[in-house]
Amino acid sequence: MTYNTHAHITSWAVAIILFVVAATILNKAGKEKSQKIVKMILRLFYLFILATGLLLLFGGVEIDGEYIGKAILGVLTIGFMEMILARSSKQKSTGLFWGLFIVVLILTIGLGMKLPLGIWRF
Repeated sequence: MTYNTHAHITSWAVAIILFVVAATILNKAGKEKSQKIVKMILRLFYLFILATGLLLLFGGVEIDGEYIGKAILGVLTIGFMEMILARSSKQKSTGLFWGLFIVVLILTIGLGMKLPLGIWRF
């Protein structure tokens, strides 16, 4: 179970780094081809996040509302990441989505750390 937790945390940490690179650095530099490559790698990491998250969810813990809430928040986080990338590539405003992304990301990580497999077990 610990290996799945480490894989999940590593997956979302790398995904956040790739997202920031694609959404800010490459977008502002105007490097469309590099941004497209990073986006494709990021989408692969979305699959890793979902796979390791499902392994954790169905890997022997009793599923309750907190786990379902964490899963929903995680999917929303990925959705906001994709909305920011899509709107920024079309040169549309992304301010609202950045705000929502940051709030949902903080809630997702906080709830994940509070759950029994997290480090803040209450």
